[in-house]
Amino acid sequence: MPFFLSREEQALQQRYCIVLADDHQMFRRGVKRIIQENAELEVVGEASDGLQLLEIIKQSPPDMVIVDVSMPNLRGLEAAREIKMSYPEIKIIILTMHKDREYLYHALSAGAEGYLLKEDADVELFAAIKTIRQGGSYISPLLAPQLTEIFLERQRPREGDRKFPAEILTTREREIIKLIAEGKSSKDIAGLLYISSRTVQHHRANIMRKLNFKKTADLVKYAIQKGYTSADGI
Repeated sequence: MPFFLSREEQALQQRYCIVLADDHQMFRRGVKRIIQENAELEVVGEASDGLQLLEIIKQSPPDMVIVDVSMPNLRGLEAAREIKMSYPEIKIIILTMHKDREYLYHALSAGAEGYLLKEDADVELFAAIKTIRQGGSYISPLLAPQLTEIFLERQRPREGDRKFPAEILTTREREIIKLIAEGKSSKDIAGLLYISSRTVQHHRANIMRKLNFKKTADLVKYAIQKGYTSADGI
């Protein structure tokens, strides 16, 4: 018996699938309502934290994820990094209230194609989605000064061990430093944090790069100095 899709099913198949992640249900509803005004777009999943987001993507990868920065369990930027590691083809828009250049820098470093302010979502969301679907990137126009600062900072030569202000460790990276300092292996850490060993290695490499370390001993010493080996350090 031949298999075919109805016209309605064909239309659904051609829609651009999006997953929303924000810990505020009312805000998710508002964004979903905006997206549903365009017949080409379809919200196929919603998550209230980073771990839920990763689980939804694992079950059925969408075309795009629109994610907030501040969420429980796994923050938005950390979730974005893990998504890009496992599903590099998924487009990511960070939708947030944060205007600081540190957040913008981390979003771009995580691989996000878009960074949009919540206050502008009703006006700019469609433009951002369209631009990114076509292979571009989109940053809220209000953040042009911050984007310029990041660009200029990257062009300047580094002086000694001076770090760009955004070169700080994420919550997940501090967790991993703590566990490394306690003598845990990558496999142990993966099991404790419910992530893959590959993800642990990726985080570890990022930590070493950010801190300009070459040896694990330097990492352990740093963790002790910063207090990451105690509960208060995280």
